[in-house]
Formats: sequence, structure tokens, C-alpha cells
Amino acid sequence: MTDQAHAYLSSPIGLLELRGSEAGCLAAVQFLEEPHNHIPTLADQVPACLQDAYQQLRAYFCGELRTFSLTYDLQQGTDFQRRVWQALAGVGYGRTTSYLDLARQLGNSGAVRAVGAANGQNPLAIVLPCHRVIGANGQLTGYAGGLPRKKWLLQHEQPVGQGELFG
Repeated sequence: MTDQAHAYLSSPIGLLELRGSEAGCLAAVQFLEEPHNHIPTLADQVPACLQDAYQQLRAYFCGELRTFSLTYDLQQGTDFQRRVWQALAGVGYGRTTSYLDLARQLGNSGAVRAVGAANGQNPLAIVLPCHRVIGANGQLTGYAGGLPRKKWLLQHEQPVGQGELFG
């Protein structure tokens, strides 16, 4: 991808950087850590190729969107990583799966650590919901965006009245 566009979205869990191609493919959604020198992009200043991603992520954080409908580019990564990332798309809103279950789904129950490592390299945070992958014991485990963000995202996706997850 040669021509990349950028936008920065302020969210309840921090600033997100969106990157994509002028062709309209979303290539990355990543958390930016403080301190940063980027300010949120105003909605009317978001490059056209990132408008859908920007608007859908805003709607997700407002509780108005449960399923993303975006064109994205997963050319980076190994074949195995791309298989893991594609499998993440099948983990529905408000649901979780385990690293072991993903490894089994990919046909190799011994690949739990490799699934975890691929999950940690997911270029499309939230859109490909790696936050929905938890330990086989039901506990929260690693998240590239940090466990507080993972906990927030999982709680955000729970129906009202379901109580707080993960104490």
C-alpha cells in the first residue's frame, strides 16, 4: 500500500489511529499511547477513504453498532496470522471465545500460544475483535491495548443489567 490516509478518533478508551489506502481499504486501527502529538480528526476532515471506518467506530462506541461492515486490507502478517485475524471476525458482539477454541477452529489445538501471538499483532483493533478472546479459564489475559481497555470493551458489549464482568 503506497498512499496511506490517516485519521485520529477520540474514544472512551483513548485515541485511535485509523490508517487506510486511498482505494478505500482499512489497514489499521491502533491505540495511541500518551503522550501523543496527534489530535482527534474532526468528522468533516476525515479522508473519504476512512469515512466509513470513522463513522462505524463512532457508532460502536455510542452503542449504536454491533457489526462492522468495512473493506479492509490484511496483506501484512503471515498466512497463519491472517487466518487468526479472519477467525476473529466470527466472534460475535457480546460473545467471547478462548485462545484454545480459536486454535481448535484453525485445526491445531497445540497452537494456543501462536494464536495468542497472532492476536497480539492484530492490525485492526476492535474491528477484528481480539478483545473478545479470553483465557480457557474465563479470565482476561493479554491485550495489546492493555487489560483495562479489554475489560471496558467487553463490558461495553454486555446487555444492560447483566452486571459487571471479570469483577
